Amino acid sequence: MDTIETQGISLPRLGLGTYRMQGTVCREAVESALALGYRHIDTAEMYANEDAVGAALAAAGVPRQELHVTTKVWPENLAPDAIRRAFDTSLRKLRLDFVDLYLVHWPVKGMNLPAALDTLMALKEQGRTRAIGVANFTVALLKQAVEEIKAPIACNQIEYHVMLDQSEVMRYMAARAIPLVAYCPLAQGRAASDETLIAIGRKHNAGAAQVALKWLLDQKGVAAIPKAARKESQQANLDALKLQLDDEDRKLIAALPKDRRFVNPGFAPDWD
Repeated sequence: MDTIETQGISLPRLGLGTYRMQGTVCREAVESALALGYRHIDTAEMYANEDAVGAALAAAGVPRQELHVTTKVWPENLAPDAIRRAFDTSLRKLRLDFVDLYLVHWPVKGMNLPAALDTLMALKEQGRTRAIGVANFTVALLKQAVEEIKAPIACNQIEYHVMLDQSEVMRYMAARAIPLVAYCPLAQGRAASDETLIAIGRKHNAGAAQVALKWLLDQKGVAAIPKAARKESQQANLDALKLQLDDEDRKLIAALPKDRRFVNPGFAPDWD
């Protein structure tokens, strides 16, 4: 598995997203992914599945140094004391001594970003998380985090797929060697039924979702965390890594509309 080096950690390019998976379904999905060779597992306080992820990690017996585990703090817990409490709870549920990456899950209006990131930096200095980062940050918020607060941001996890242009934020991140971790990389399943992607896949004896995933992973500094509960889907995502897209394929994908954002809660930042 290819990795991206960032802020002292090696981030596997393909990971398993676990949003909306809970209990036995989540535990079995993580166990299955680890058995197939996945080493990057993404969870969050808000997903209410860290205990299931922790049970799967414990059962799988993969050496800790081979694993990359990301979790995130929810906006209501962005005050320093609340972050520390939330982090302690996450670590306990995950049955880990440390996580590899701890993220601010969403920025919210009125948050004290310097205080929040200072708290994350303290957790990093204590060795409780190997790296820190953010999710759903715009260029303006990244500038504040990186240039004003001088936080060692290891990634920005954002919605990114063949139907959504993220070139502006990607330009800023690339200039500062900040990786992009793409969530909803298959456009919440819509990529699988796109006629253009189906046609490209047919040419390569692959599925449309595999085409969409490989298009992302072919980009420098981009990782992806597709959610996949079934072993067959997890394997298909792994197999996408073998796909070789050509310039004609990329031109066809570039011509697809890129204005479809599927994750846009009321508290989301102003994306423009």
